[in-house]
Parts: sequence; structure tokens; C-alpha cells
Amino acid sequence: MSVYDRLKTLQIELPPVAVPAAAYVPYLRTGSLVFLSGHIAKKDGKPWVGQLGKDMATEQGKAAARAVAIDLLGTLHAAVGDLNKVKRIVKLMSLVNSTPDYIEQHLVTNGASDLIGEVFGDRGAHARSAFGVAQIPLGACVEIELIAEVE
Repeated sequence: MSVYDRLKTLQIELPPVAVPAAAYVPYLRTGSLVFLSGHIAKKDGKPWVGQLGKDMATEQGKAAARAVAIDLLGTLHAAVGDLNKVKRIVKLMSLVNSTPDYIEQHLVTNGASDLIGEVFGDRGAHARSAFGVAQIPLGACVEIELIAEVE
């Protein structure tokens, strides 16, 4: 099954590449690797604002991370032209806006990792880091960056 068939089954429509909010590019390819800049969680087209452990629960954070993964897939599609050319998702790095005593950043990040696995199958198994941070640009609850290997 192609990546696009899986996306259709999951009822996911890829969004266009977001315009960078500062001095960077949304993606950069070097050799067979594509590096996607950090994407913040959005809800209804606006930053999904919140802090885990204060005004957001883990399940809400997980949903936000899934939303970020969908945006990342849209950017990866723009970078590569065809998601079926992705040989492997190499790594995700997740920043979770959280209180000092919140310890479930890894569970929040599963929202993105699980979706990547559903879309790419074995090619979606990736290395990962999940950090709790004091703040993310625009007050977003989650920011994730991605590295992929492509044909």
C-alpha cells in the first residue's frame, strides 16, 4: 500500500508548507537526508497554546503532537515531491512546553511517532528525543522537527 493510500485510509489531507515565522527555511536537503525545521502544534490554523502539567493533559498533548506530524508530512511531501520516495524516517525531536514537574513528554510525543508508524510502516520506525521545555515560540504546546532519508 502506498503512503498516499494509508493517508487516505486515515482520512488525512496533507497541508501546504507553512511560511517560516523567523529567519529559517522549512526544510533543507543534503545528500539523501532531508531536515525539517521545527513545526509547532496548530489548532484551527492558530498556534495550539498550552502547557502540559498546567492547563493541558497528556492526551491533549498527544493530539497536538499528532497534528504536528501531519504538518511535518505536508512539508516532507513538498521537500521530496513523493512520500513514497522516503526510505526511512530517521529521527524526531520533540519539545513539549511543560511544567518542571511534568514527566510524560515521551507519551505526548507518541502522538507523532504513532502516526509516522501508521503512515510509513517499518520505514517509520525512528530514533527520537522528547524534551520538556519552559516555553515554545508563540506559546505552542509542542514543537517537533524531523529527519528523513530519501531516494
